[in-house]
Amino acid sequence: MQRQLTLDLGTPPPATFDNFFAAGNHELVARLRELEGALAAGPVADRTFYVWGEPGSGRSHLLQALTHEANGHARYLSPQSALNAFGFDPRVTLYAVDDCDRLSPAQQIALFNLFNEVRAYPTSALVATGNDAPLALTVREDLRTRLGWGLVFHLQPLSDDAKASVLKHAARERGIVLADDVPGYLLTHFRRDMPSLMALLDELDRFSLEQKRAVTRPLLRAMLQQTGRAAPLVPVTSPEHATDAPTDTPADLLGDPPGPESSPATPDNAPTRFK
Repeated sequence: MQRQLTLDLGTPPPATFDNFFAAGNHELVARLRELEGALAAGPVADRTFYVWGEPGSGRSHLLQALTHEANGHARYLSPQSALNAFGFDPRVTLYAVDDCDRLSPAQQIALFNLFNEVRAYPTSALVATGNDAPLALTVREDLRTRLGWGLVFHLQPLSDDAKASVLKHAARERGIVLADDVPGYLLTHFRRDMPSLMALLDELDRFSLEQKRAVTRPLLRAMLQQTGRAAPLVPVTSPEHATDAPTDTPADLLGDPPGPESSPATPDNAPTRFK
């Protein structure tokens, strides 16, 4: 009989720039962190951004960090947003649009119009995300063109060492005592995308509190047995066989399976123009 965990620890820590593991994405994080202040200081050349990356790469985390730290002057938009939320408001400084590739046809038209309004209003900016580069997006041609007009960043994947560091940092934020060998064990025996790893860490946290034990490999095995999962979720013997999760959750931290051609995150189509 499968055992249900009963403790509810509430929501995880909010997404911020401080708890985003930048790795090879330092320039992107610096630009987004400074964007609101740059808009307030005067004219900014680059006010539209498009950020793309694989599911679980941290796109939603960055947008939520942007809106979280914007002092109420930002609006987060996604495929779940009402159509009228895509309307332009001069009181809004930052528009953060998540998962452009999943917007409805009507939302795509609304985003196209919003993009044009932002371009015409010098004290506002728009940051959009998607699962692919602008040229490969399955959206309206006019919207795809607009998304490629501004700065385009590709979120770089994390190495295994960086993923282990993310897990350790997330554990500290939650007050979890994490044994040194647990991150490596998770990376070699379970799904390697960060949303799945973070969900498992939260489950371990609840179970460790219930059992009043530190998070160790024996505790992990005990949890699997008591929840009816005697084997790892997705056995992985090498990075090449890793499987990513299909969603990019708001609470995710940056991280994807490492690719063979990773490079530092810099704009794909423009040099640095403001600090």
